[in-house]
Amino acid sequence: MTPHDKFVWLMAAIGTVLVIASVIGRILLRRSRTDGGRAVIDNLNARVRAWWVMVGIFAVAFVLGKAATIVLFAIVSFMALREFLTLTPTKPGDYRALSLAFFVLIPVQYGLIGLDWYGLFTVFIPVYGFLLLPCVSVLARDADQFLERSAKIQWGIMVTIYCISHLPALLLLEIPGFDGQNALLLFYMLLVVQMSDVLQYVFGKLLGKTKVAPVVSPSKTVEGLVGGAVAATLLGACMWWITPFTPLQAAGMAFVVVSMGFLGGLVLSAVKRSLGAKDWGTMIKGHGGMMDRMDSVSFAAPVFFHLTRYFFTP
Repeated sequence: MTPHDKFVWLMAAIGTVLVIASVIGRILLRRSRTDGGRAVIDNLNARVRAWWVMVGIFAVAFVLGKAATIVLFAIVSFMALREFLTLTPTKPGDYRALSLAFFVLIPVQYGLIGLDWYGLFTVFIPVYGFLLLPCVSVLARDADQFLERSAKIQWGIMVTIYCISHLPALLLLEIPGFDGQNALLLFYMLLVVQMSDVLQYVFGKLLGKTKVAPVVSPSKTVEGLVGGAVAATLLGACMWWITPFTPLQAAGMAFVVVSMGFLGGLVLSAVKRSLGAKDWGTMIKGHGGMMDRMDSVSFAAPVFFHLTRYFFTP
């Protein structure tokens, strides 16, 4: 099966699932008799509609090729960093460092992917970026809470730029017998982590009783976590045919993605709570902001990338 055929079948499967979900959502909404039930169903329907948009955008990027995919994720990082910094108080002394993050670090980090420069891609932000940022900030001669301010900016850059950039960086990998199909691997990782989020939400609403971390994320339950993780792992195993993995390897990689995605969502929920916010933004109806969709991805993507590179490339 050619990469094009795999892509067509994958899009057909996703489209079928979304059509079924949309129909079921409409039926459930008509049959719901309580305000609480309608609120839950409205939320699910909003998530399905957002999924239609997101899948469409990613499909277009896939068709247009590597450059379009890199640009797309650079825009995602830009929006995610903006949301992060909107909730994180900054001072005039930080403006130079913020300008450097938006207009230098993002273009260079994603440009390195376009140039296939793996070595510099992996160290550019955590070494050169993190050394340069405080040097730029200190020139503003504002020492008030300097360490706290620098740490917030660097943490935001790490999560929203460095970690997320590992998704399009999958296009760099030279996997034997998988030439020209790396974009499918990107789709695989995204689908597993996002479906895990959705399935955890569904299982949590249906069966959830025991809270995982009630103070940090009141909606997350043990039942939702276990049900969603098992279902998403099985889904990942079933999608082995679009990856260089065997079914068992695909299940293992999916389990890692699900685990890291859950931890990422939990950690960034704690960050939101510490800042007194429920969502990172309101850009995506039913999903919050861009960072609300990328929180799980930001933790899962680097681990998935390096496991794939270590075990499946020469």
